[in-house]
Amino acid sequence: MVGALRHPIRPGWPTEVIGAPAGCRPAGTGLCNTRRVRRDAQLAALVSIHELLDAHGIEYWLFGGWAVDFHAKKVSRPHDDIDLAVWLKDHDRIAALLTTNGWSHAPEEGEDGYTGYERDDVRLELAFIARDTTGGIYTPLREGRGTWPEGSFGDDVTELRGVRARVIGLRALKADKSELHDDPRVAAKDRSDLATLAASASTPS
Repeated sequence: MVGALRHPIRPGWPTEVIGAPAGCRPAGTGLCNTRRVRRDAQLAALVSIHELLDAHGIEYWLFGGWAVDFHAKKVSRPHDDIDLAVWLKDHDRIAALLTTNGWSHAPEEGEDGYTGYERDDVRLELAFIARDTTGGIYTPLREGRGTWPEGSFGDDVTELRGVRARVIGLRALKADKSELHDDPRVAAKDRSDLATLAASASTPS
């Protein structure tokens, strides 16, 4: 289901090089510095978001490419945005907090089950979750619901480059990244992310 919320790469945004380190490729170009600046801005945004939501007792879970990097303990590739899953019932509170901290609501055409916010050059996407009468967690959609892998929303907190974040469970993340996608760019990112997780699992801590 996490993949169901994904959307095509946005026109005008720097294109990710799948499988390339997040640092410098192609070498010797301005793109290298752009990626470093963007990476650092996204990590700084995660610091402020974590502190903001934690201070107000609001739960969130980082998923997508940044969740891969937090589990792997390294920045493996550039990322278009920051993906968080949050309770739908908390959205009004989150929206107010984000607005007071300089974020602007930036919805995309046709969005369903999620919405976006932007501050400077950082985009934050919130996927909404709710709990049904049996305790199951899902994303409400205009038609039906989206499911998440079992074990997505636990108490996992991990750290990357001194930044702490709540993340979806590792097993659930691997299950999501193993889903098949028609978009070849999404499929390529998922293969890269699975390779990153596999490599981190085989590296002694």
